[in-house]
Amino acid sequence: MEDFAQRKLLSALCHGSIFFSSLFVSIGIPIAILFISEDSVVKENAKEAINFHINLYLYAIIFALLIFLVIGIPLLVLLGVASFVMPIIAIVHTLSEPNKPYRYPLIWRLL
Repeated sequence: MEDFAQRKLLSALCHGSIFFSSLFVSIGIPIAILFISEDSVVKENAKEAINFHINLYLYAIIFALLIFLVIGIPLLVLLGVASFVMPIIAIVHTLSEPNKPYRYPLIWRLL
């Protein structure tokens, strides 16, 4: 697929899916795009978006458990800000550089 408009749209949709809804819709969109798309850049962006979602959920569970130690509340606030800002940065990157997949910093890559 050499259609840059479609590549931009699908890559931005993968990273922006976190803004749509709850757990199943937000992680389901990149999973569906991963299986449907044949473009390697779009697949890499979908994998990175899935990894980011998984990391957010793991960090939220860990930080929620740390609420009892007072440090959990600032960490949850920081996680909330990161979950809003990082996908926006990823969307801007994928729209400005459609040939290069975006890599989130400081996440575990499980896929």
